[in-house]
Amino acid sequence: MDRLHLMTVFVAVAEEESFARAARKLGLSPPAVTRAIAGLEERLAVKLLDRTTRFVRATEAGQRYLDDARRILAEVDEADEAAAGINAEPRGHLAVTAPVQFGKLFVLPIVVDYLQRYPATQVSALFLDRVANLIEEGLDVGVRIGELPDSSLQAIRVAQVRRLLCASPDYLRRRGLPKTPADLARHDIISALGISPSSEWKFGDGRKAQSVRIKPRLIVTTNDAAIEAAVRGFGITRLLSYQVAPHLASGQLKIVLGEYGHSSLPVHVLHREGRYASPKVRTFVDMVVAQLRGNSALN
Repeated sequence: MDRLHLMTVFVAVAEEESFARAARKLGLSPPAVTRAIAGLEERLAVKLLDRTTRFVRATEAGQRYLDDARRILAEVDEADEAAAGINAEPRGHLAVTAPVQFGKLFVLPIVVDYLQRYPATQVSALFLDRVANLIEEGLDVGVRIGELPDSSLQAIRVAQVRRLLCASPDYLRRRGLPKTPADLARHDIISALGISPSSEWKFGDGRKAQSVRIKPRLIVTTNDAAIEAAVRGFGITRLLSYQVAPHLASGQLKIVLGEYGHSSLPVHVLHREGRYASPKVRTFVDMVVAQLRGNSALN
């Protein structure tokens, strides 16, 4: 059988964790899917899948092969798109990722615009407050906040955001306004793990930078929860400027220790285009870069 066909069948079975669901997804008969997997394992002389009556799971060797097969199939798709011409209409499936709230506020409107403009495309938007690995998770485009590690990915800087300390006016009336970072030791601290996983908060940059060890009374796993607790007057939290912009504008929250120069974080658009220019990725990246660079809330 054709190797690309075998890879396609294996990826479908591994992702669906079911021969029957993979067959429906590919429009094949279940026996054809079974024969394809058996043929692939025979060709490679290795067991790729563990099967029981209840589940199908990739073996350790199968998981490695799955990662490689996804990459190879993606590159084949990109080569096909490139052969169709650099100005070809974007088509096919695009997978993008961004932090949860950033994705909802800034990326999702671009995704909707993209889908409306290019009807032959489909998008999976993975909004997570963790760093998703574009290559391992089969993602095409990512928006990343913070300094980037060395990587083979293409990175385009589009904006910057600031870390801000804030609290409700009611809390500040009751507990007083901290005058220096050291005063935070006498306040109730709300820590959002996605933004403030460290037990130290840094103020300023370079030689003037200073760090203060904090002991949160409330630790939450989402930024929305930290905002809600702060709005309700529980304490002081540290979040990113775009996350609290509506609450600052409405007066629900006030900036604390703003004169101490909270650190800025870059915003990058990442993509994993290889040797071939994919119209679907290139067009989406161009839209994201233009719209984020032009957004006054992010620059």
